[in-house]
Amino acid sequence: MSKKKLTTFGKVWRLVVCIAVPLGGGFLISLLTRNAMDQFGALEQPPLAPPAWLFPVAWTILYVLMGVASYLIYLSMVKGKKAEYKIGAAALVIYGVQLLFNFVWTPLFFNAGIYWVAFGILVVMWGLEIALLTLAFKVNRAAFWCLLPYILWTTFAGYLNASIAVLN
Repeated sequence: MSKKKLTTFGKVWRLVVCIAVPLGGGFLISLLTRNAMDQFGALEQPPLAPPAWLFPVAWTILYVLMGVASYLIYLSMVKGKKAEYKIGAAALVIYGVQLLFNFVWTPLFFNAGIYWVAFGILVVMWGLEIALLTLAFKVNRAAFWCLLPYILWTTFAGYLNASIAVLN
């Protein structure tokens, strides 16, 4: 792998793109599920269920952190040795796949109301996040720390998802 020298503009541009991808996808999904939030509010909620306003705030923060993490992994690939490149490339592939699972989960849960199917998607997504965290830890510790809140939130989302499936 030949090492690339990134200009400041190139670094900033890549960072913006890395953050825009999850934020943009999250925005599109929020448009699809916007009307479903009223229906969600009418469901029997488990203990510890947060207020509805917290979801977009939490996801915005998480998507920004995920974007920063993907950027840090990318930088480690560009600057690193062949081993870091391979680990980083694998991490970014897993990142993309789990992001797709994330985007698929939302309409299945909120719009379609198929809670157990959504829970299965979430379990797969959680496993992908574990793999992503493991690789991020190897290639860039700051990326690992950026991703840690995401898996914690996904774990909490699993509790909410399973609880709502049982209660409704």
